[in-house]
Amino acid sequence: MTMTSRPSSEEPLLTVEHLHVAYGRSEVVRDVSFTVPRGSTLALIGESGSGKSTIARAVLRLLDRRGAHVRGSITLRGRAIHDLPEPALRPLRGRVLGFVPQDPGSSLNPVRTIGSQALEAAALVPEASTRAAREDLVRDALERVGLSDPGRIAAAYPHQLSGGQLQRVLIALAIIPRPALLVADEPTSALDVTVQKQILDLLASLQAELGIGLLLITHDLALAAERSQQVVVLSGGSIQEAGPTAQVFERPHSDYTRRLQADVPGLHPDRFAALRAGRGDTAGGSPGDAAAGSPARLEADRITRTFRTAGGDVPALREVSFAVRRGTTHALVGESGSGKTTAARALMGLEPLDSGRLRVDGRAIDPGDRRSLRSLRRDLQLVHQNPFTSLDPRFRVGRIVREPLDLYGVGSAAERRERVRWALDAVRLGEDLLGRRPTALSGGQRQRVAIARALVLRPEVLVLDEPTSALDVSVQAGILEVLATLQRDLGLTYLFISHDLGVVRQIADTLTVLRRGEVVEEGEAARVLAAPQHEYTQRLLSSVPALGGRRDEDILEATA
Repeated sequence: MTMTSRPSSEEPLLTVEHLHVAYGRSEVVRDVSFTVPRGSTLALIGESGSGKSTIARAVLRLLDRRGAHVRGSITLRGRAIHDLPEPALRPLRGRVLGFVPQDPGSSLNPVRTIGSQALEAAALVPEASTRAAREDLVRDALERVGLSDPGRIAAAYPHQLSGGQLQRVLIALAIIPRPALLVADEPTSALDVTVQKQILDLLASLQAELGIGLLLITHDLALAAERSQQVVVLSGGSIQEAGPTAQVFERPHSDYTRRLQADVPGLHPDRFAALRAGRGDTAGGSPGDAAAGSPARLEADRITRTFRTAGGDVPALREVSFAVRRGTTHALVGESGSGKTTAARALMGLEPLDSGRLRVDGRAIDPGDRRSLRSLRRDLQLVHQNPFTSLDPRFRVGRIVREPLDLYGVGSAAERRERVRWALDAVRLGEDLLGRRPTALSGGQRQRVAIARALVLRPEVLVLDEPTSALDVSVQAGILEVLATLQRDLGLTYLFISHDLGVVRQIADTLTVLRRGEVVEEGEAARVLAAPQHEYTQRLLSSVPALGGRRDEDILEATA
């Protein structure tokens, strides 16, 4: 199926016709066709493993030519590039064909500064003939993607920046040469909603100014609905539905598209209400009950953390306090750099505090007491935001999930194998993945393996740092259902860190809104999200992408 939104006499920027991609006998993309006009956005959406990223890499000619068999044609600016020799293709990369990869952790060189890597992108601009001119381009690009201190960012190494900052760096590097076509693979999945809006507004302005075409790969249906003119819905490597965005979302023809829409968190804020209601008298109530009743399972009391850098002190947490009752979910919400992850790391004993206290079941956390920390982590597990870097690429899934059992000497070999199977089943993964390495898994599968690894010890508390940010809506809904079911059945307590307010509304009982390390609002999640009092919380809600003309906060208000 080929789609156009302009007269046929005007040549599209990108044309993909009858694309097939196979690995051996396994065909992962089947007869996919679409066009991207100049200055337009086409979104490829679908579940993890649907073929979205494979199509993007086929367009970019980044597939392993020895392992992948590609058929069909790909035309860029009227020039066929699917069979173009590599020396002829190389000048097009960066200048004409730009790429924003999904994972910043594995896309930037860890031993070089951001500035040195950005200068390579600036060198692709013919007008930037001097180093000073290239540095100006880098500084401007970093500012345009919302990095307010470009000098500090340029001097930093990747490990010194947050996930959201790294994602913005990747986008800055991609737009420096001002390519004709930008292929963006989940470009905002690691970003909070306000920065996401800023980035998407920036891309829209570049499209209007330079006529850039955007091929957007995303699992965020609301983002695709708000920001694309055309959409292609994929499942199992085949097109299920395609056409103008408004038409596809307002009148979907396929059952698959309707199912995807049914899994959008913002449209179903009470999806897990029955599961949450079945938790007994440990859940519900007001946020103050944790202090007024039995001791809180988790408690932060005026915790403060400041990072000392060459550019000066950077406050990460400023007298932050919150409490999490046993068997409930408390969410930490805020933009990148608000201190959410620092609080989680401090709770795990991975980050020292300048002042304040953290307690788990009344026990103070002391990062200097290794024996106490080891005992603590038996019942307190962390699920990292980025599965690309939290899973050891040398090990197979079976060993990765089993490793905590080995470290704590839990059970016999047979019992450990059974625990691993239970954990994989809990996150909807089959035993056929036990022998695979992380590189052979999709992004969603990797995140589920990370959650299974945390679950395998059957801890009492899970600290979940953006656990669903890399997942499509259907897998996300499955994971959230798993978490809600486990909480009901096992009485688990969750500290849930997220920038996705639709997810927070579904899963959280209480929340704390952080801004630059300070608490600006707190209380019951449903009440705060339905009627936020602080202008910052209001701005977070107003930045949520719309689906079908209705924003998440409109839906929340209507269903509160």
